[in-house]
Amino acid sequence: MDLHDKPWLKNYKLGPYSLAPSLFPYPEVPLFHILDESAKLYPTQTAILYQGRSLKYFQLKSQVDHLAGALAKLGIRKGDRCCIFLPNCMEFPLVYWAVIKAGAVVVPTSILRTEQGLLYEAGSSDSRIIICSERHLELALAVKAQSQIEWIVVTSDEGYDIAEISTNLPEGAFELRDLLAKEKMQPPELNIDPREDLCELAFTGGATGIPKGVMLTHYNRLCGSLQVVPWFIKPLLRGISGKASVVVAIPIFHAYGNFIQVSAVQLGLRMLILPDPRDTQALFECLQEHRPFLVPGVPTQFMRLAEAGLRRSNAMLFSGAAPLPQEVAQVIKQKTGMSVSEGYGLTETSSSSHINLSAFSRILGFMSKEKTGIGVPCPDTECRLVDPETGIDSSNGTPGELWLRGPQIMAGYWPEKGSGLTTDGWLKTGDIAVMDEDGYFQIVDRIKDMVNVSGMKVYTTQVDEVLFHHPAVSMAAAFGVPDPEIPGSERVMAVIQLKSDMQGKISEQDFRDYCREHLPPYAVPINIEFRSEMPLTVTEKVFKKALRDEILNRMKTKNP
Repeated sequence: MDLHDKPWLKNYKLGPYSLAPSLFPYPEVPLFHILDESAKLYPTQTAILYQGRSLKYFQLKSQVDHLAGALAKLGIRKGDRCCIFLPNCMEFPLVYWAVIKAGAVVVPTSILRTEQGLLYEAGSSDSRIIICSERHLELALAVKAQSQIEWIVVTSDEGYDIAEISTNLPEGAFELRDLLAKEKMQPPELNIDPREDLCELAFTGGATGIPKGVMLTHYNRLCGSLQVVPWFIKPLLRGISGKASVVVAIPIFHAYGNFIQVSAVQLGLRMLILPDPRDTQALFECLQEHRPFLVPGVPTQFMRLAEAGLRRSNAMLFSGAAPLPQEVAQVIKQKTGMSVSEGYGLTETSSSSHINLSAFSRILGFMSKEKTGIGVPCPDTECRLVDPETGIDSSNGTPGELWLRGPQIMAGYWPEKGSGLTTDGWLKTGDIAVMDEDGYFQIVDRIKDMVNVSGMKVYTTQVDEVLFHHPAVSMAAAFGVPDPEIPGSERVMAVIQLKSDMQGKISEQDFRDYCREHLPPYAVPINIEFRSEMPLTVTEKVFKKALRDEILNRMKTKNP
């Protein structure tokens, strides 16, 4: 792939509208500047709507300023790490912006973390404070006792604006409600260098190994936000900014969910926050009641919505975090009349590096046919496809590892800036991709998920896609396991969750016969297993690593 060949630039279009090929120079301001601006431009627009509770933008900014001052008075200083251990709730954005405005660094953590997982993230980040809900206080106290955490801030399960906590707090623990009830405070005056100072230390999901702490500067996060939603909907901004809504049904602690939260604040959008990302009925009812402009989700959410009573909608549907099976996308399109666009990003890319513009053009009626896949690189994002075995750039149309470089790319893995990047700033994603002549990219597989069958490469996402086309399949995952008959080789295995009305009506052999019609012989799953439920990561992705590890452990037990 020629580094100077960027065919995607000619496809920077939203229907008839041309999009900017570059956004340089990007503003070099602290990230919280966008909250201040939205509060000034859209003071009475609802910023957060959560289970009947709401905050307008001027109220959100006022409380953020107050809490930032309270955290500084407590002892939080510029550069300190603050662990946010909260579910999707009204408190999360409030705490997020307050920590950043205090000059500190957000360490967002999933509430599904075990004590060991929470201790790893809070401990390895050297967090000085953890902010949690009352139901997780005991876990937070256990972690505090084993780490350098000095303070805990607690909010009631009902909400800081509704009820006090019912527990007597030990020394070093404070109630969020009390901090906000004190005399009016102002955030500390700080000298923040957006290119150097961190705003987030976000850990990777650990789906393919040990979680790594990703260092994101104010500049990284702000550039990553400007490169996506404000860029591709610029022709429509006048009718959207300060007026429209976005559903936040993805865990906000996750890079994708937080990206949506930051983008919403940047455009003055109303965030419709849902507490449980797995509550399909609540998501469905939210779509019916509020008719949001943008509905971001992950493939498993769209899979469930495909089986729910979806109706026609004008919402822009956006899928990320994992490859979207085209069978699911087609069902959603048939039921709603709307295409599901897809994007791509990593924690290391401040969430996004690619977006499918053709699907959005199709949604808006500007395009008769759309392209599938993750789309084109965001502006100012350089891409390479590199053969992982030879290190040579792949030619167009040939799969290679996706390398990325741009202003949204992380500063490095904690604690060493530059770690995880090449000496000239490239991020090796570990994902195998292919680019067509128009500059549109498709993710083929992760390097770790690619199966070697007697020297033949099998991309498991292609096997997944075939399985999803079968009408009996609800979810599926293909991966490689050692071939007991050929040392050093692998064979393809598939784990399948059937639709409820198809259980017991189809056999493993039926699926093998079906796959032989659509796959080369070496890619057909030899081992097939049915499950009533699939393991999911905390971000609702099918957890292939957990499945594969379980199967490998079982194989070792049988053949020690």
